[in-house]
Amino acid sequence: MENNIKFRFPEGFWWGSASSATQMEGAANGDGKGRNIWDHWYETEPNRFFDRIGPNDTSNFYELYKEDIRLMKKLGHNSFRFSISWSRLIPGGQGEINVKAVDFYNRVINELLLNEIEPFLNLYHFDMPLELQEKGGWESREVVEAYVNYAKTCFDLFGDRVKKWFTHNEPIVPVENQYLYGHHYPALCDFQKCVQAGFHSILASAMAIKEYHEKNMDGKIGTILNLTPSYPRSTHPADVKASIIADAIFNRSFLDPSVKGTFPHELVDIIKEEGFMPIMADGDLEVIKENTVDLLGINYYQPRRIKAKENLFNPHAPFMPERYFDYHDMPGKRVNPYRGWEIYEKGIYDLLINVKEEYGNIECFIAENGMGVENEKRFINEEGIIEDDYRIHFYQDHLKWVYKAIEDGVNVKGYHVWTFVDNWSWLNAYKNRYGLVSVDIHQQFKRTIKKSGYWFKDLTKNNGF
Repeated sequence: MENNIKFRFPEGFWWGSASSATQMEGAANGDGKGRNIWDHWYETEPNRFFDRIGPNDTSNFYELYKEDIRLMKKLGHNSFRFSISWSRLIPGGQGEINVKAVDFYNRVINELLLNEIEPFLNLYHFDMPLELQEKGGWESREVVEAYVNYAKTCFDLFGDRVKKWFTHNEPIVPVENQYLYGHHYPALCDFQKCVQAGFHSILASAMAIKEYHEKNMDGKIGTILNLTPSYPRSTHPADVKASIIADAIFNRSFLDPSVKGTFPHELVDIIKEEGFMPIMADGDLEVIKENTVDLLGINYYQPRRIKAKENLFNPHAPFMPERYFDYHDMPGKRVNPYRGWEIYEKGIYDLLINVKEEYGNIECFIAENGMGVENEKRFINEEGIIEDDYRIHFYQDHLKWVYKAIEDGVNVKGYHVWTFVDNWSWLNAYKNRYGLVSVDIHQQFKRTIKKSGYWFKDLTKNNGF
């Protein structure tokens, strides 16, 4: 096998997986944890969740973390990205620290280090404490200040051992889904609030980065963005312009301020023209400009296909970004039918090259890449292992393009799959499975390594394939 490696990655490459507190921990009501927006939404509208499965029934990492970390070690992880639950560490989001939560996260971090797995720690992954959401969530300046205090608390508690920090995972996702598309609580449709929440998320990230650097800690701090290349339907100027606007709204809105400290003029022009400028305090733009990321995490799943508008919008409807473009259903595209997402491996290369050419070749890594499939029990073999060859092929096809990006000079340092063990996925709950390891939520959360898990073990052992 060693002699047959065609794609060998650089020494010290970060191999691992990613998850989040709400999706993996379980124990949503245990050991002093406060409620977050997902706990509340499930309690009030359980019908929104697939099979009515809520966040208390997730993969039980809270109890099984030692077993899981041993499995990570077995499968070749040298790094693992997880998040702290803000509402577990500081119930209510402000005030007293939950000592049981401190103990839990200390045990997780120490167990990872004992197994030679570097902890990559993310501060916010869609899980606003309910009390802070009732104050407006990311719309509220008070919540920004509470977040910065939470971040400083985490740096003080865990920064002696954690050297890779991330302020947010996919910050545009809660902004879109809470304030435009209705997939996250409170499921509003209000572009003004969307813009304000987006600006405050960016500001909170910059303020946390400032605090981290002022503490003179010896690690790196960044953010994790879901980057989705926007490809125009054609080379016609109208299609190209539409794709540039879509890219400014959905990619550069967070990428530019995070890495460059500025905002894309295409986005600012639209927000000004439409009358949706956020409320800003004196000095906010300077804080954002002066406190950019050390390290960029990139999540990639699918491309975005764009074309010029084909019909006039309804001027009386709520403002949506799609007022400036249409989505293009490209004929012949490959699709994951369970998510409806296009599979386009070269997209990961295109966005990495863009980061090299337009963003100073900042140190980066693939922080999520994965494939969700429904009813994987269909593929269990006689040994009881799920033969998920489709997932192996998905990873291989994307890694070939990551390898080419490295050959072409991109400063990409690692590749994390989504995810280690099947986890709860927001409104989809356990409908689509992503893990290297399956979980049976009906049998004490029993873990079974999938074929892709054994493949990942070989991948990491050989540092390539």
